[in-house]
Amino acid sequence: QVQLVESGGGLVQPGGSLRLSCAASGSIFSINTMGWYRQAPGKQRDLVATITSGGSTNYADSVKGRFTISRDNAKNTVNLQMNTLKPEDTAVYYCNARITTAGDTWSKTSTYWGQGTQVTVSS
Repeated sequence: QVQLVESGGGLVQPGGSLRLSCAASGSIFSINTMGWYRQAPGKQRDLVATITSGGSTNYADSVKGRFTISRDNAKNTVNLQMNTLKPEDTAVYYCNARITTAGDTWSKTSTYWGQGTQVTVSS
């Protein structure tokens, strides 16, 4: 069983900062890409940022220069540092990871999601 648990959401004023964290736990053999997605009310879930196990990153245009994704492969964690936050960043943020689980004679790679954490940017 694999779980992704997020933390760090909350209410912040425009221009402020927040740091989101996500920890993967369970019977993990390896983790490939990890990332963050967000979903605002009435909208689809969109990519925010991803990072591969080798450290290559990808960002949505709307967050480039303001958000930074990082990961600790030894701890199976991924973080999202969000600076200069805007009201349009308000959304539920979800952690995502491609995780391989394995036994003696099998392996399986699946996509896992966290439960989501609310980020609200408002004065």
